[in-house]
Amino acid sequence: MDWLSRIFEGSNRGVSWDSRSEFEDFDRAIAMSLAEGRRRHGFSDDFLRKEDERLAKALHGRLNLEPPPWNRNMNRNANVHQPPMSISHSTGYRKCAGCNNVISHGQYLRCMGAVWHPECLKCHACNLPISDNEFLLSGNYPYHKSCYRENHHPRCDVCRHFIRTDAAGFVEYKVHPFWAQKYCPRHELDGTPRCCSCDRFEPKEIQYAALSDGRKLCLECLDSAIMGTSDCQPLYQDIQQFFASMNMKLEQKIPLLLVERQALNEAMDGETNGHYHMPETRGLCLSEEQVVSTVSRQPRIGIGNRVPNTRIEPYQLTRHAEVTAILVLYGLPRLLTGSILAHEMMHAWLRLKGYPTLRPDVEEGICQTVAHMWLTAEIALLSRQGRRSPFEKKLADFFKQQIESDMSPVYGNGFRAGNRAVLKYGLQKTLYHIRSTGSFPN
Repeated sequence: MDWLSRIFEGSNRGVSWDSRSEFEDFDRAIAMSLAEGRRRHGFSDDFLRKEDERLAKALHGRLNLEPPPWNRNMNRNANVHQPPMSISHSTGYRKCAGCNNVISHGQYLRCMGAVWHPECLKCHACNLPISDNEFLLSGNYPYHKSCYRENHHPRCDVCRHFIRTDAAGFVEYKVHPFWAQKYCPRHELDGTPRCCSCDRFEPKEIQYAALSDGRKLCLECLDSAIMGTSDCQPLYQDIQQFFASMNMKLEQKIPLLLVERQALNEAMDGETNGHYHMPETRGLCLSEEQVVSTVSRQPRIGIGNRVPNTRIEPYQLTRHAEVTAILVLYGLPRLLTGSILAHEMMHAWLRLKGYPTLRPDVEEGICQTVAHMWLTAEIALLSRQGRRSPFEKKLADFFKQQIESDMSPVYGNGFRAGNRAVLKYGLQKTLYHIRSTGSFPN
């Protein structure tokens, strides 16, 4: 029987019990081997060796099962593998690793460095016997392949399907760097909606709110969204007080208007001061006289998760100073709206205080620094009050992380340079240096 154990223990394919004919052939082969073992004293060693090799080759040819594919999440998972398993007949004292009873007769399984009654090797998930070698070992636990897939194979958080395995047996998916939302790469190309605030994809079973300008908003972000100009005035007052607390009070009353995306883009096209903008603009500090279509107050959501038709009112901007208005996209959560507003108010403050024309990375960098400072203050306030939801606290962290991890040369590098200067010298000394030199202090 030693040759039989060596064959099975050295093979990654093992034996399947799915075919009755293969099982019977296997029994006959074992019986032949046992019978020959009883007659070994009548044959030469050379003859017995050659006969054993012939039977070994015959059985090995019948073991033609494909090994299971590797599971990986971008890389092979070293903790999940298919261990070899062989089937033998008991001819001596052996103890089952499952029930700890002696295997006195009949068949037993040899795998994971132990021997088992066939009924004692059970799947860790469903607790049913593993009746063939098509199983996977995760840690020290055996699983049916189907049970392992159901319990451990990654599912897409968007379409809820198992993430596809490629021809090489690899599972590839993407993960949102902040929210850890796991999704199939194809969702980046197939038109699956994303929340315009938190950047998460819309899951299959949840319908995001549809804003009038085509943007989608998840229901958690919608919960604190500011939907109209009048709704935003209390937040505007809070940020004015934040500026005053830093000895940066704005004396001029600057109109704040919430607008749709199209109105924001049109207003940006009407500006002639060469102000730098991000590819996806969410706010704007205006210096020109023009008519802006503003969103007045409205209900947050209607039937079928659609925001009702917005009430648009024209607003004539009149130039009395260097700043005519601040525009912010409507329908964003309070924290995101506030950080955009703080950024644009810093633009207004620089212009109204007579700062010279600055390099884009310096001006945008100090504006992003002030927005980051406001978010930091709001997070501290949320922690003290304890009235906000855990999601809103996490949302504030996400907006801060977006500012911190921005890799663009103007907004990202500008923020990091501005933030370093403010942390080292304070905001007022940094602003004095910017006015004097047009750059951040080293």
